[in-house]
Amino acid sequence: MQRRLSHETSSLEELKKLAEAAGYTVVAKLEQIREPDARYQIGAGKVEELAALVKEMGAEKILFDNPLKTVQSYNLAKATGIEAIDRFKLILEIFTRRATTTEAKLQIQLATLRYELAHAKARIRLTKMAEQPGFMGLGAYEADVYQEAVKRQVHTIQQKLKQIREKRLLHRERRAELGFFTISLAGYTSAGKSSLFNALTEETALVNKALFTTLSTTTRLVEISKRKFLLTDTVGFIDRLPLKLIEAFHSTLEETICSDLILLVLDISEPIEKIEKKNSICLETIDRIGATGIPVITVLNKSDLLSEKETKQKLEALKAKTKEPTLISALHRTNLELLKQEILKKLENYVQASFSVPLTNETMPFMSWVHERANVQNVQFMSSSVQVIFEADPLCAEKIRKRVEELDGKFGTIHKVQ
Repeated sequence: MQRRLSHETSSLEELKKLAEAAGYTVVAKLEQIREPDARYQIGAGKVEELAALVKEMGAEKILFDNPLKTVQSYNLAKATGIEAIDRFKLILEIFTRRATTTEAKLQIQLATLRYELAHAKARIRLTKMAEQPGFMGLGAYEADVYQEAVKRQVHTIQQKLKQIREKRLLHRERRAELGFFTISLAGYTSAGKSSLFNALTEETALVNKALFTTLSTTTRLVEISKRKFLLTDTVGFIDRLPLKLIEAFHSTLEETICSDLILLVLDISEPIEKIEKKNSICLETIDRIGATGIPVITVLNKSDLLSEKETKQKLEALKAKTKEPTLISALHRTNLELLKQEILKKLENYVQASFSVPLTNETMPFMSWVHERANVQNVQFMSSSVQVIFEADPLCAEKIRKRVEELDGKFGTIHKVQ
């Protein structure tokens, strides 16, 4: 079920894929174009239509693409006789099914508990009124008692994740001491990241057409032209990936934040409008997790599914809208050597430099500008200045040098990253 405005595009097909990834069989789809309704999210007339459809099809759960307030879920359950959940809870169900590592399981528990905490008062109030599907099992808890119990659980999980994060940091520092460049695979879920990971590492990470096959990071050593790199496969992005999930998966996403290069994987076999939308979503997510400034190669995967003519047309259309587009087929190992050469070009041309600028009204806007364009390694605020170490391509480094000099700062020696 989706409610949308007339200028918004339908997301029912993606919702169907999410439902299937969670193990559901979709028996019917419904859509309404209107402003949101405070009681149900959809209009009262549409609720009657939905209730009749539920009865006719023998449905067991209603899945909404829109976010549902607690009272809306309750009212929908009351009107239809079955539980109604929104996109966020559906994605949580998928993550719960797919989680295999201790870290991924803890992160999902954390996101679930935070969700419960945000809705605790309303859920308890509504549970006391009358039992409805999805609103049972809270017992005689008062809101404050229930919230305190959840907060204690959240704290315990956060401490466990902190320990895992510290261990990951030690591993990362060790890798840095060994001098390995790190490459992260990022991209929309089901774009073929794990297939590319397998192709580059010659491993057999789980590959599946379903959404969110990879929930935890996998890192392996790869060799390109006798140079060794660390390649990491990460959780896939998706449109409107809830902020709570991004926060919960922070330690996993750190692998992307701390990498030297991002391979952004897109499925070129999809319609051009969908590719452009997914590219924008991925770049926005990279920005949200704080990885802006890290160089990106856009890997246009699944070229084997297109004719030569279609491939040329799409590649031409995407050149201006993607970062360093490179066409491949991970499944058939097509153009992998070209991709490897692009990786070498990006990393071999990288330089490191340092600078210091006096603290003035212009300093913070300048620092934001640097963070957007370079991979900042270290920042130290002194009493009257700020000192920075960064890595970037030579052209970007020269632009930063010019701006530092304009601010009466000092720029250190540029040297090639080894």
